[in-house]
Amino acid sequence: MRRFVACCALSLAALSAGAQEHHHGAGASAPAATPPVFVASTAKPFGALMDDAMAVMDAGMRQAPMNGVSEHDFITMMMPHHQGAVDMAKAVLLYTQDPEIRNLALGIIAEQQNEIKVMQAWLQRHNKDTIK
Repeated sequence: MRRFVACCALSLAALSAGAQEHHHGAGASAPAATPPVFVASTAKPFGALMDDAMAVMDAGMRQAPMNGVSEHDFITMMMPHHQGAVDMAKAVLLYTQDPEIRNLALGIIAEQQNEIKVMQAWLQRHNKDTIK
């Protein structure tokens, strides 16, 4: 649980630092040819899965298409952030039998996936309005 909380705290710190470090899409390095993909599997130890989830989330946030419109940029950054939470929750489900943690992880998966759909719908509705 401590590692899960620590990873969540680190992801928030990375979001804050990354947002202050540079403006995505303006001077950022070119996106990787193949974006990293998270695979939840017991072939790796839990810690490695959490590292993978963080790396995929970080790459997604760094490659988020920013355009300077705060609402748009918030949404494009939050989608990979939420997916990172889903990936971490899937990882913990592979390694815990604790019913409280399993319930928490299942709730995170359901809620974050729903919020990703809401954000995708917002982008579809507002995409033409947020192009500068």
